Amino acid sequence: MMAFPMTPASGETGAALQPPPYRLNRADEDYRYLRDPANRSDFWDPVKYVPLDGAGSWYLSLGGEARERYEYFNHPAWGQNPQDHGYLLQRYFIHGDLHMGEHVRFFSQLQSSLEDGRKGGPRPSDEDELDLHQAFLDVKLDLGGDSTFTLRSGRQELAYGTQRIISVREGPNVRQSFDGFRVIYRGGDIQIDGFAAKPAQTNRHVFDDGPDNAKALWGVYSVLPLPLLPKGNIDLYYIGLFRRQASFGQGTARETRHSVGTRIWRTTAPLDYNFEFLYQWGSFGKGDISAWTAASDTGYTFGALPLRPRIGLRADIASGDEDPANPDLQAFNPLFPKGAYFSEAGLIGPVNFIDLNPCVDLHLTDHTTLIFDWDFFWRESTRDGLYNSALARVRSGRTSDAHYIGSMPQAQLFWDIDRHLSFTAIYGHFFAGRFLKESGPGEDVDYVTTWLAYKF
Repeated sequence: MMAFPMTPASGETGAALQPPPYRLNRADEDYRYLRDPANRSDFWDPVKYVPLDGAGSWYLSLGGEARERYEYFNHPAWGQNPQDHGYLLQRYFIHGDLHMGEHVRFFSQLQSSLEDGRKGGPRPSDEDELDLHQAFLDVKLDLGGDSTFTLRSGRQELAYGTQRIISVREGPNVRQSFDGFRVIYRGGDIQIDGFAAKPAQTNRHVFDDGPDNAKALWGVYSVLPLPLLPKGNIDLYYIGLFRRQASFGQGTARETRHSVGTRIWRTTAPLDYNFEFLYQWGSFGKGDISAWTAASDTGYTFGALPLRPRIGLRADIASGDEDPANPDLQAFNPLFPKGAYFSEAGLIGPVNFIDLNPCVDLHLTDHTTLIFDWDFFWRESTRDGLYNSALARVRSGRTSDAHYIGSMPQAQLFWDIDRHLSFTAIYGHFFAGRFLKESGPGEDVDYVTTWLAYKF
């Protein structure tokens, strides 16, 4: 898939005859264009902009979404987990966005995520009956021209770059949010964020998600134009992480980790690309951390051909621990990555891996895309094990010296039925490689998921 830039904060969208698409983070939407009655064409427009004063600078915007999802695994975890015959996942959001003039805003969002029928019960990111997902206050200052500075405090979603490091965790049933503070600068093509936060817990019951006081996240993320490359951009960032108890192949200990990285990207057809490089250092128990990752995603779209095919190649690598008996740690930590990092199946997570993933995207219509890809996986270090998408180690690295983990071809269909309703269907088959067969059950995995989502 193509890389996307850091999601900008809300801003003036200008008049538009057609409603804009919904954003990944619903807090990034702006409905001031509905001040003009001529722009009100959608069924939900009466609740998207509810003026509270004569001038229209005080207004309320309401919205929500529902996702009904089915998942099926044959030989989950390559035969290691109880056999599933399919289960249902449901997710619901409702939000209110109150603008008190041009400079003060309060946004609040509730989330309900439910699971039904999974053998072994719900995974940690499957179920959260009802909780406060976002609730923050914005104070925005105009700096002149199109430059603004916003102070944000409260519970909020964070998502940067292609969400390899910090994400909203869209794939799993329960999305991720954070409790903390954020400063946001927007000026022309320049975007700079500073943040200090703790991840919100994901607990199963009603209004029981407090801040996770055993973890802390802080940093600065910037997006800048790159004039040397036509329509190119560059991200520069520093991110700090503290975890009171972090687990890797060599054990569990206190972790303080610092990450510096850069991302060079372009999304404009016909050539799109995304290159990201990151280095980490810090401490793990009594040892020192030295870890790294490099990622690339390059594609070319043949716009003049039928179905406008995009041919792409993704290649990634992340370091693994070199010696579990040595207190120093070389395993990469992806911090808070998107749950569907390589695929919606979530079998493999972004720790100690090498992957090569050719793909082709076919645009069946303007609103329907069919993607075929085949992902091949190896371990970067044979001294470290295999981790899943939740960053938990699922196979020890001590029972096999094989690099090759296996491969997974997939077919993915994305259909935007209209602005509100979308349908997705995915099938993948994981061919277990030598490492999986030597380290435990090594069955091939069949995976099917499909969902219907509605937003307003």
